[in-house]
Amino acid sequence: MASSTRPPSESSAEHLLGQRGVQRIPTDKLELFQLRNFLSADHCARLIDLIDEKRRPSTIADDNGDAYFRTSETCDLSPDEPAVRQLEDLLDTLSGIDPAHGEPVQGQRYDVGQEFKPHTDYFTPNGPDWDKFCSVAGQRSWTFMVYLNDVDAGGGTRFKTIRKTVQPETGKLLCWNNRRPDGSPNPNTLHHGMKVRKGLKYVITKWYREKEWG
Repeated sequence: MASSTRPPSESSAEHLLGQRGVQRIPTDKLELFQLRNFLSADHCARLIDLIDEKRRPSTIADDNGDAYFRTSETCDLSPDEPAVRQLEDLLDTLSGIDPAHGEPVQGQRYDVGQEFKPHTDYFTPNGPDWDKFCSVAGQRSWTFMVYLNDVDAGGGTRFKTIRKTVQPETGKLLCWNNRRPDGSPNPNTLHHGMKVRKGLKYVITKWYREKEWG
């Protein structure tokens, strides 16, 4: 559960760095962290099976007219599944965020040539879908993403403004704060799910909101 010293929708660098193995990626432009071996290979394999069972073409919130902007497949993962419930418990502990602020876990699958072009996870203020997506639960606060497999070639996550590419590794977690210290959206979180050149890429993503979800 969240610490009493910060809002229930928030994680923090102090909390995350207090968790064993968490590393902060050096930059003053955003809060970005990684943790290797967050999930076991067996846990990752069970989540991959669920993604393969339920996957569908991915979409984006604000349609920009580019049909090739996000070419992966995605699915919502039910918390009734034991592997998902176990994942949620691990994320709740790691993040310190009240689980009531979490969106449902999503799984994504990328085949050769598929990508998610440079984007941010927060919703653009006053954008076409601002009212639709933020009127109830508010803006996205934190992103937690886990790579579920090693990728034969390609598939890294590129943060352009800090010139950092994180490579997929089975069970590795990557997380970041989508906002600046003043609470405004941080454009330095712009990231690119780069094209897979060989093999497949599986990831899960968990977003948290300023207000309780739903």
